[in-house]
Amino acid sequence: MKTSNNTILITGGTSGIGFELATQFVHLGNTVIITGRDPVKLVAAQKKLPEVHTLQSDVSDPQAIPPLFDKVTKDFPELNILINNAGIMRTINLHDTGGDLEDITREIETNLNGPLRMVKQFLPHLKTREAAAIVNVSSGLAFVPFPLSPVYCATKAGLHSFTESLRIQLKNTRIKVFELAPPLTETPLLGDFHADDMKGIRAMDVAKMVGQAIQGIRKDQLEIRPGLSNVLKLMSRIAPQFMLKQFSKPVDGMLARTLAATPIPRPQPPR
Repeated sequence: MKTSNNTILITGGTSGIGFELATQFVHLGNTVIITGRDPVKLVAAQKKLPEVHTLQSDVSDPQAIPPLFDKVTKDFPELNILINNAGIMRTINLHDTGGDLEDITREIETNLNGPLRMVKQFLPHLKTREAAAIVNVSSGLAFVPFPLSPVYCATKAGLHSFTESLRIQLKNTRIKVFELAPPLTETPLLGDFHADDMKGIRAMDVAKMVGQAIQGIRKDQLEIRPGLSNVLKLMSRIAPQFMLKQFSKPVDGMLARTLAATPIPRPQPPR
């Protein structure tokens, strides 16, 4: 797949992997449109990268996707690459009685339902292009769960499965379906984690990771696993329980912090 002279839409492009993808693709001579929920972050992104086009949109809102499609295909009819990058990652303690039933599925709406809806909406347009691609950004944690982030990992495993099915269904079209499964990467996504949770884990430089991703697209490598993601997939096959045990260690710290923060009930005086 050529990596220049394309028109590319990147969801969640105001920071992290999305913004780095936008930066490197712009420098390769592509027209790049990014979306984001926060207008302030969109303005900041455009100041840092004046060549990029910005549109406010939220992939977790199904009502926001049709007008985004209308706007993009009207203003950028040459659109031929969709990159589903928008995502959120949280530590979730399932013992916590706070939060509601809608909050627990917030990652599903953004990380899984969002890409599914975007593909459904943009697929007819992409099928009209001479050469097109869909890039779904999953995670190395699609292969090995990280129990501190149970919902995030479930969404990325689901996106991995969906991408494989999508690739098969589109095999007789001119659309190439890529999956980018990054390892732990230096992005704002890590801000929700306690320092002890990340002890001994080294994140990959985002520019290096995106550079490898673009190289993979150029070589038609349909499942791109930069850095440690290759190891995660291999180990998920040959030693899945060992990997799960290793990735489960931070849960002990989370549970200990929860116990320390729980007030001890005082005995009531006799009546």
